[in-house]
Amino acid sequence: MISILIVDDSAFMRKALRVILERDPEIKVVAVACDGEEALEMIRQHNPDVVTLDIEMPRMDGLACIQHIMTEMPRPVLMVSSLTSEGAEATLKSLEYGAVDFIVKQQMGFGYDLARLEKDLAEKIKTVAQRHLLRRSVRPSGAPAAPGARPVPAAPARPAGGALGAATFVPTSIPSGRPVRDLVVIGVSTGGPPVVQKVLSQLPKDFPAALLIAQHMPASFTGPFAARLDSLCAITVKEAQDGDNIRPGTAYISPGGKHIRVSQGRSQLEVQVTAQPEDALYKPSANVLIESAGNVAARRTLGAVFTGMGSDGLEGVKVLKAKGGRALAQSDVTCVVYGMPKAIVDAGLADDVVDIDDMALAIQVNLHK
Repeated sequence: MISILIVDDSAFMRKALRVILERDPEIKVVAVACDGEEALEMIRQHNPDVVTLDIEMPRMDGLACIQHIMTEMPRPVLMVSSLTSEGAEATLKSLEYGAVDFIVKQQMGFGYDLARLEKDLAEKIKTVAQRHLLRRSVRPSGAPAAPGARPVPAAPARPAGGALGAATFVPTSIPSGRPVRDLVVIGVSTGGPPVVQKVLSQLPKDFPAALLIAQHMPASFTGPFAARLDSLCAITVKEAQDGDNIRPGTAYISPGGKHIRVSQGRSQLEVQVTAQPEDALYKPSANVLIESAGNVAARRTLGAVFTGMGSDGLEGVKVLKAKGGRALAQSDVTCVVYGMPKAIVDAGLADDVVDIDDMALAIQVNLHK
């Protein structure tokens, strides 16, 4: 049985989440709280496996609360966010502080597929709860320590090389000369924003390739996400627009609710932003992006699949590898959810399995292979 603490200042949201979650027989809501201070007390009393945490609350808001949780008593936290630009900014900051993912409040209203929401939310909670036993418990980079917080235990050791999902990439120097690949396509989902930030912020300003990124995220979040990354990175980061020329040293984030493809323009590669296929399980889809890159840019392309549930990216990587591209997968021990990369590894398609701290270097090295 997975125990849940629901934290929200809205009685309606507390009740809605309880009803949705407790429809699954493996999940039990053990307590509710109406602000951050009460949440910390409830965590100490009930030791829940997972916490859902509202952002805007009186006394102590969600951002302050998650800093205390991650330094004093780390556990998986799902943020409850609004679709406003302010909600997006706060949610992205909470993910940087250690939240594993977020729930959008509007999805619990009329006009949304509640059956799918229930299924997805229950699956996500079960997955992150099980992974918590293996997850790092160090405070995430950038998260300020809460006043009076106790020291946090060290992160678990890396698994022995060669184990399934363990890192196979051995850090080395970047080869000199012109790289043979000039396009990087990335698929990522749950736990992705801090991972993408870590990787992009470690790339040099003169990075010799372009990056296209399909991050599962709502439409109102991808613009602020790209702007935040652009302010933190030496390379240029922007939300992709239809017809953008694909230039080295630039990362293009797919708009939420749309797909991005690589297309051949008159003189160079371009970004195509499209709603097709409309029946894709995820928008944006890693499969759509990576498959298009394989078909259009073939051997010029390096694919990478990061943390996320499910297997989005697998079919795209199959096409990419058949066309002569290479593929990287994030290692098990450094994923929040080892689903999407696991699908690549299990299919024998990963040229390297990489710890996320080494991913920026691995990308630069693999451009030369």
